[in-house]
Amino acid sequence: LGEAYEEVGFLSLKNYGLTNEVEQELYQEVYNFFDLPLEIKSKYEKPELNGQRGYVSFGKETAKGYKKSDLKEFWHFGQELAKDDPLINEYEPNVFCSELPNFNKIGRHVFNSLEKTGIYILQALAIYLNLPENYFDKKVTGGNSILRAIHYPPIQTEPKGAVRAAAHGDINLITILMGASASGLEVQTRSGNWIPVTAVPNQVVVNIGDMMSRLTNNKLHSSIHQVVNPPKKDWGKPRFSIPFFMHPRSEMSLNCLDCCIDDKNPKQFQDITAGKFLEERIKELGLKK
Repeated sequence: LGEAYEEVGFLSLKNYGLTNEVEQELYQEVYNFFDLPLEIKSKYEKPELNGQRGYVSFGKETAKGYKKSDLKEFWHFGQELAKDDPLINEYEPNVFCSELPNFNKIGRHVFNSLEKTGIYILQALAIYLNLPENYFDKKVTGGNSILRAIHYPPIQTEPKGAVRAAAHGDINLITILMGASASGLEVQTRSGNWIPVTAVPNQVVVNIGDMMSRLTNNKLHSSIHQVVNPPKKDWGKPRFSIPFFMHPRSEMSLNCLDCCIDDKNPKQFQDITAGKFLEERIKELGLKK
């Protein structure tokens, strides 16, 4: 894992804890939600939650450094904390869709399963970084993670420079992406080449995010990636994608690890906490003023 993340930033993983039946159930509920009339979906869009929970309507998110909004709408399932957790009032509360009770139930199940998978991956990375195997466990258990269900609607007119998801790096530590319903994802390697990435059946694509890149002083590479528009003959087809963005708890330090700093690779990033870094990036995405 470590070598893959140093060289490319993405890898494909099998045996990640979800069955085909669970994934199919999740995708069916996601289809059902986005098929609801806009006036119903809009009930679940709550600006005060800064786009971190519930529904975010089409054209609201803009990639860092871009002026054109991405051609997508999405839903966020967030963390559920114990009532005595000190972060209970810091995270935005979850939103529940009353029309589709199983949408909420299957989303919660997949969130919990992928959180466990993420912890296993981080244990392997900790060993690679010569840290204690359980270094990340308490830092990410109860972290501000998000399961995002994305719908890229059919393209109706000439996009005029807009794409389904403009080139970006993820904010978080790692992202676990279940197989999308259509091609379009491309990853930029460290050498600068763009390569198409498609999760094959029974595998997930897992990539490093900007938080992990900062923590490791860019030893582990947060790859820039994008979702390009399909050929014009396929404009009428929608695309669905469900990534799990694994975030640490807000208080986690993202200060560069001493083991990743040396004369050849001097410290590249300023000290910051995960919560502060997330807040800055949400503002850059246009989700928080």
